[in-house]
Formats: sequence, C-alpha cells, structure tokens
Amino acid sequence: MAADTPRTLFAKLWDAHVVAPLGEREDLIAIDRIFLHERMGSVALQSLAEARRAVVDPDRVFAMIDHIVDTTPGRTGTLVPGGEAFLTATREACAAAGIRVFDIGDGEQGIVHVAGPELGLALPGATIVCPDSHTCTQGALGALAWGIGASEAEHALATGTLRMTRAGTMRITIDGRLGHGVTAKDLALALLARFGADGGQGMAVEYAGEAVRAMEVEARLTLCNMATEFGAMTGLIAPDAVLFAWLRGRPHAPAGAAWEAALATWRELATDDGATFDIEHCFDARDVAPMIGWGTSPAQSVAVGDRAPADNAYMAVEGGAPLLGLPIDAAFIGSCTNGRLSDLRAAADVLRGRQVAPGVRAWVVPGSTSVRAAAEAEGLDRVFTDAGFEWRESGCSMCFHAGGPGLPPGSRVVSSTNRNFEGRQGVGVRTHIASPATVAASAVAGVLADPR
Repeated sequence: MAADTPRTLFAKLWDAHVVAPLGEREDLIAIDRIFLHERMGSVALQSLAEARRAVVDPDRVFAMIDHIVDTTPGRTGTLVPGGEAFLTATREACAAAGIRVFDIGDGEQGIVHVAGPELGLALPGATIVCPDSHTCTQGALGALAWGIGASEAEHALATGTLRMTRAGTMRITIDGRLGHGVTAKDLALALLARFGADGGQGMAVEYAGEAVRAMEVEARLTLCNMATEFGAMTGLIAPDAVLFAWLRGRPHAPAGAAWEAALATWRELATDDGATFDIEHCFDARDVAPMIGWGTSPAQSVAVGDRAPADNAYMAVEGGAPLLGLPIDAAFIGSCTNGRLSDLRAAADVLRGRQVAPGVRAWVVPGSTSVRAAAEAEGLDRVFTDAGFEWRESGCSMCFHAGGPGLPPGSRVVSSTNRNFEGRQGVGVRTHIASPATVAASAVAGVLADPR
C-alpha cells in the first residue's frame, strides 16, 4: 500500500504491529499487553511451564482475580466448588513467572475489562489480548483488542506475538444523539436487533458519528464491549480529547514527557478521509429507545414498550405478548458491560427514595474495587442498600453462573450483563438483559419496566 493511501484506524493499528507477513492476509502480530484471569490464565501458564517455556516479557502481562471470585463482603476466595484450585494455580503460576496479580484485597482489583482501562493498563494504539471474548471492550480507547483462547494465550506469553488473519473492516456511523433515559447499552442492543448476532462476523467494527463523539468514555466502553455479541473480532473508537482527558493521571498511564510523546502518537489514530471499509452502515441514535432482551440471544431484543416478536419456550415468552409488566424474581447490576461508576450513578438516580418490590432479590456488584470506593465516597452504596439492593465486592458475579448467587430454575432476572444465553445465570434461569436504569426501574416495579 502506498504511503499516501488513506487508511482506516484498524489498518493503522494492524500495520504498526506487523512483525512479519506470513501469506495472503496473514501476519505475525506483536502483542503489547496480555491480560489474564483465574479461569483461563492459569491454564495457559501451567501449560507453558509444563513445556518448559518462559514468559518472554512478564512486565507486559497482568492477571486479575475476577471471574469466579466470591463477591460477598468479607470474601476470602470463591464459592464455586473446586474454584479454589483455579485461584491457587493462578497465584502460584504468576509468582513463578513474575507476573503482577490484582488479587482479593488489592485496591486495584476488578473485572479485567473494567480495571484495565481505569488503571491505564489499556492504552490507545496498543494490541491487547486476553482469554475472554469481551476483551474488545478496550477498543473504546483506540486500542486493537480481541479475545483469544488458552492455547493462543500460551503462544503470546512465550513469544509476544500471534499469527493472525487480517480482519475485514466495518464502520457503523451513528448520527444524532441518544434521547433521555437511553444509554450506550440500549444502542448496542438496538444495533444487534437490527443487524443480527452475526452482523459483524469476523469484522473489526469502528463506531463513529455524532452520537459516539458525544459519549463519555465509560459509555464508549459499553458499546465496544458488546461488539463480540455482534460476531466481531473487535470494536473500535478513534481516540479524542475526551479520552485523553479521561486517561491523564491514571495509575499506569504515561506521565510527564512520556505522556506528551504518547499524545503525539495517539492523535494520529483516526481513520483518514477517503479510507474505505468493506461494509458501511448508518444508524440514527434518535430512533433508539430503552431496550430489553426477550429471548436467548442479545440480538433478540426490542424497545421496552414493544411486544415479543416470536415465541421463546425457554424464556416462557409468547410472540405478540408485551414485555412491560412481566413479573421478575431478581435484578442484577454489574459486569464488564455495566459495572462502572456512571452505570451505578444512573441506577441510583432511579432508586433514590424508592424500594425494591416485595419478593424481588436485587444485587449490585461494582466492576472494580476502585469503582466501589468511588461509589461509596458519593454515598451510592447507601442509595442501593436503602432501596433493598445487596452491595457487593467487585467481580464478574452473576454475569455467568459460576461467579454469582444462585437462583432456582424458572427464575426470571433482569440483568445489566451482556448475554442471555440459556443457563447463563443458572440452570433454567431466564435472563432479560437491559441497561442499569431499566434494571433499577424493574426492580422497584417488580415487573419489567420503562426507566423513563
């Protein structure tokens, strides 16, 4: 490609990390950051040790205890049967390899996709991998971030590289502004409902347009988090002044002269005028309403006032039936999608002066220990507990069955998580995914409710 040929943001990030071309559309890519967690990280590290290979650069690797950790206040480990073995294995393998672990009791511990950005471990221009599908969250910072498997993690740990097939490119330009009570989570679900769970299959999806530029960084993280539900390799947003102000002073971000040098590079991370994408979509943010999942795929979502378009036996939802007013048993606020401080503020705004409906169990799990501390400094914890929510320690918790409180089969839960697959929150549990505000409103009403 000629030096003056317009390039996409994805192309700039990819080209900057090519170590060697390997064939048509295949390259050896340098990896700047490797994030691990206790469910999959220990597997990769143990396999590496058994092969008698070393981690090539431990300073680029960071491990979070987040997935199966107990979130009950005063926690010491995990409530998952056999889970302690994963915690022990991760701690021992990381100690042997010289890898930093953000463990229980660490003030910087949190869900990896929440803590990574807020600590400045994830930065614009970096390639970031983690054995977790929601690694694409970090693309909101202008990073090239994607989820990998344990064997790929082992290769990246040993070599600092991965053999990759170059992804196709898609741009979704979102015009207008989101309306009152409508969030980035609602936008993500609306995009999924329109284009389908395979609408971005294998693509690097860049989000652009007025609505995206108007978003705060935490909202952008939510939008990119859901790119994997779209089938995409990753989601991307070009870094801008809003992001730079948010990153400045983060614990592990550059400082002083290094910060100024980084800024000079980061300002070049934007799609050039005239650059072409394999697929382009346009979407109007003004058409988005608060969304709610009705089925067992995130793409099976509708505006909260709409009716279910088809039957779903698992969810006990009939086609043509309204979702508003459907009784719920539980409500959950948290996850790498919606466990940030802004998410907790939005939910607390709905809950002030109100009570969770009788018979509804409700939990809020901050996405990181830092988020928890900041929320407590603002008094948000008291808003939640006064309303009848349990206030927990940080972790993945009810995002999936292995990390949260158990619910009996047939329970109906409204959740700010990213997935509503069968059994995702427990055997036979029915999950309606929504924004934190919608979860809070539904918890108060005792039925699926419109937060507006």
